[in-house]
Amino acid sequence: MFGFARINIALLAAGVVAVILGYLLLNAGSTTAAPLLLIAGYAVLIPAGLIWGVRHRDLERGNGGE
Repeated sequence: MFGFARINIALLAAGVVAVILGYLLLNAGSTTAAPLLLIAGYAVLIPAGLIWGVRHRDLERGNGGE
């Protein structure tokens, strides 16, 4: 029911990598790259990895995304 495609796994992995790099840079004192990576990881990549393709799969099943 909640199978992940390759794109989902890639987006989730990219999100985790971005978050880890963000915290490492934050620890090193970066005040520009670290917050950008953290926001990209937490607010864009990880949510995209979780919801990417949900609407497409629902339309294939005939549910209309509801």
